[in-house]
Amino acid sequence: MRRRLIQSTLAVVLVVIAVFGVSLVIVETRTISNSAQERVDSEALRLASIVDSRLVGSEDVTAEILRDQVTQDRYAEIRIPGRTVIQVGTEPRGDVIKATARGEEGETVLVQEPRSTVTREVGRTLLIIGLVALLAVIAAVLLAIRQANRLASPLTDLAETAERLGSGDPRPRHKRYAVPELDRVADVLDASAERIARMLTAERRLAADASHQLRTPLTALSMRLEEITLTDDPDTVKEEATIALTQVERLTDVVERLLTNARDPRTGSAVTFDLDEVIQQQLEEWRPAYRGVGRAIVSSGKRHLRAVGTPGAVAQVLAALIENSLMHGGGTVALRTRVTGNQSVVEVTDEGPGVPADLGARIFERAISGRNSTGIGLAVARDLAEADGGRLEMLQTQPPIFALFLSRTAPQKRTAEDGEPTVR
Repeated sequence: MRRRLIQSTLAVVLVVIAVFGVSLVIVETRTISNSAQERVDSEALRLASIVDSRLVGSEDVTAEILRDQVTQDRYAEIRIPGRTVIQVGTEPRGDVIKATARGEEGETVLVQEPRSTVTREVGRTLLIIGLVALLAVIAAVLLAIRQANRLASPLTDLAETAERLGSGDPRPRHKRYAVPELDRVADVLDASAERIARMLTAERRLAADASHQLRTPLTALSMRLEEITLTDDPDTVKEEATIALTQVERLTDVVERLLTNARDPRTGSAVTFDLDEVIQQQLEEWRPAYRGVGRAIVSSGKRHLRAVGTPGAVAQVLAALIENSLMHGGGTVALRTRVTGNQSVVEVTDEGPGVPADLGARIFERAISGRNSTGIGLAVARDLAEADGGRLEMLQTQPPIFALFLSRTAPQKRTAEDGEPTVR
């Protein structure tokens, strides 16, 4: 591309020089020739006037007297009737420029100038024109190189950016080139890089969330299946199988929830449900794990509360809090329910040392963990709570108290057709 730009610019300049340079040379040559002829004519008339004035005054007319009146390198010949021809200067040989003037006393004045003087002047003019043309060519080449670099270098950068995007490096460069068309391409590539980065982040986040959220249901399901393999009591097998099926349904709900949030985190499937059922389900699932470490999990507070949300998501939030207490807390874990304003609140607390002071409100940030854990459990729980209009907060650090706030009434939603509010 650089070569083509330089060649095309140079070709245009050469054409312009050829057209205007040749025309200028022709015009200048004619101008110099005409000017030389006019100078010779003027000198012939001037000499004729001088000779006339001397003849009228009966003064001598000789070569010595007229020598100072003739320009150097010119030859003058004065013919006066009845007198000898007067010659001033050296008669030139070859091609000459000449002019003849006739005086009032009948004398004739001939002035000649070698054409070589015109040739030398034309040569000097051609040299100046040639130097100007050469400077124009050099300037055009330098300008073409600069312009080629200005256009080709951004294209190379854009190609490298596109190659980086293709190789999986979605970092935008935010580099502009002061060329509107190239800047537009750079804007599009940067926007694409940002979209790809968001997509990759969402995929990594989905993988991390799936790994974390599926671990607990799979562990609980494994425990139930182990109970079935270790007992011969049909009633126990039936009970454990029923619980296992419930956990399979919950596992399915978790997967669907993850996929839904991956497509659009704002998409919710909130309904009005019985909060006691979700809490009781969590108690039944986690009691074996707590009994295994010699701890207890209990519930208290207001009963028969209704809340708006996705039951599966609420169960996941409570499971994350209960698991967090199991791993990092101590003593008895208590789930307390209460009502505040138009919200149903579920508090999860334990008798452990609480949240370290250096974590504080950062406990809900991803990759923040007080011990050896993934550091995404509470962050995922908060996202799930907010997806259906609720919120998850830490009310107290020592002892730790986490509170899940859920609306008790369904939010109003406007329809696309008439704009009137409808109740979900």
